[in-house]
Amino acid sequence: MNELNPTHRAPENLALWLPKRGRKFATGPAPYTRPGANELVVRTRAIGLNLVDGIPGLAYRLVLPWVTFPAVVGGDVAGEVVAVGPGVDGFAVGDRVLGHALGLERSQNRAAEGAFQYYVILMAHMVSAIPDSLSFQQAAVLPLQLSTAASGMFQHDGLGLALPTADPADRGETVLVWGGSTGVGSNAIQLARNAGYRVVATASPRNFDYLHSLGADAAVDRNSPRAVDELVAAIGKGPLAGALAIGNGSLPKVMRVAAHAPGTKRVSSAAPGLVTRILALRAPRGVQVSGIWGGSLKDNEVGPAIYTDFLPAALAAGAYRAEPQAEVVGHGLEAIPAGLRRLRDGVSAKKLVVTV
Repeated sequence: MNELNPTHRAPENLALWLPKRGRKFATGPAPYTRPGANELVVRTRAIGLNLVDGIPGLAYRLVLPWVTFPAVVGGDVAGEVVAVGPGVDGFAVGDRVLGHALGLERSQNRAAEGAFQYYVILMAHMVSAIPDSLSFQQAAVLPLQLSTAASGMFQHDGLGLALPTADPADRGETVLVWGGSTGVGSNAIQLARNAGYRVVATASPRNFDYLHSLGADAAVDRNSPRAVDELVAAIGKGPLAGALAIGNGSLPKVMRVAAHAPGTKRVSSAAPGLVTRILALRAPRGVQVSGIWGGSLKDNEVGPAIYTDFLPAALAAGAYRAEPQAEVVGHGLEAIPAGLRRLRDGVSAKKLVVTV
């Protein structure tokens, strides 16, 4: 095992613990866990905040009923590699990286893999090296939102699109991204463009320039009473390769677009699973709806295809941007609860980040 100062005693770790469902977060000591096979230890330098990190106790019972408490939550990490587990290639101590922390996944379910701590265990195939030009705080905006977009777009139980590459061929097909200015949408647009697809996306008009800068070919006002018709017109003869429904109220409208546009009728929904299943019962004839689970790509070829094969080189070459823009809302683990409260009030075209 490659480890920083391997002959010295383990570093002192500190975590932001969630003692029980619905309880307040509290900082406290945490074990330093050495990496196993296919694992890295990363010294956290920046943490991205997500709504799932601060869900109330009842939501934990519905969305994450398997979580063992006390828990360390959080999914977005950027920092430095301090230890490399057996069998891991391509990483060395001192590397600057971003990674998707998966401690809340049913198959993992351990505090050592939660982002809200100084030293976090990450799966090596869910980690990407980042260039020196990319700050830790900006890199931390990516992991969960990138994983969510990629899971919905590229997994066989999602849209089943072709994977992104360094030199994609023009596929002559269109991907619809409803919610293009969201974190998931910002990544979906870029992933689709890097896979050779044309993109049509929705947002508020103030974010149209942002969508175009990410690679969207056409932008439609999500609040327009004629949004469905305008999207069908923007897709044109297409054909439609697939559609992503991101944001409250998006799925019924996206299903209508898929029903009327030429091409595939496959829709991936980022709405909670129960909401997706209920609304999918009302899908127009021929429209197929699947839900998205942001951590599922760790278990199939999509995870390493994105984090190992595509993202490091794309970031270094400037072909992929860490978006949306980070807004640092504090320093230290103790700043996270206030950041989560602010996140619940809503943000647009940005991601809240805490430095550590």
